[in-house]
Amino acid sequence: MEKKLIWTIPVRLFHWLLFVFVSISLYTGFEGGITEMDYHMLSGYCVLTLILFRVIWGLIAKGSARFSHFLKSPGIIWRYIKGQEPKPIVGHNPLGALSVVAILMALLLQTSTGLFANDDIFLEGPLTHLVSYGTSRQLTAIHKNNMWLICFLVGLHLLAVLYYEIIKKDRLVLTMITGKKQLAAATGTNEQHQLLLGLVLIVICSASTYCLVTYL
Repeated sequence: MEKKLIWTIPVRLFHWLLFVFVSISLYTGFEGGITEMDYHMLSGYCVLTLILFRVIWGLIAKGSARFSHFLKSPGIIWRYIKGQEPKPIVGHNPLGALSVVAILMALLLQTSTGLFANDDIFLEGPLTHLVSYGTSRQLTAIHKNNMWLICFLVGLHLLAVLYYEIIKKDRLVLTMITGKKQLAAATGTNEQHQLLLGLVLIVICSASTYCLVTYL
């Protein structure tokens, strides 16, 4: 058994930065103070940038991070649930892939609606002026309710990680830190090339988010 690189630096940084900024967003969203909401908006911009990065990265990256690599058909998912999928899994398993997509979609919805949110007190999203007051209030309601869905998905994700860590002895956390996992056979990844591509992409996504909230 040889340790192979399955999560490159861009993916690992994305994962842990997303964990940090989603945690900040949830905490400040529940607290709701003036200072807290300033940080809430800043962390929201960071989450949006990361989500944009991950969506594009999932389309252009090579290896385990590519959507086409880990998104499986319903038949394969069902066989995996029944324990009839004997192939070794590199990266996300079929159920984990569904969790990834669900979290990404929920966060994209949350950050998108937050851009138009309005609490009728002191806080408005940077794009509130582009929609009517009624539409802004509807998007604000979605933003508030969707927060509970995110809490549920994150909690489910953490429980799954604990299950694999404690019951199945599959060191998912360590793998997401080092990027490497013991596999009988795997295709190596050029991490230097992936890192350079990731840096370029995150700069583009950051600039896109800045332009979105500043000039529209």
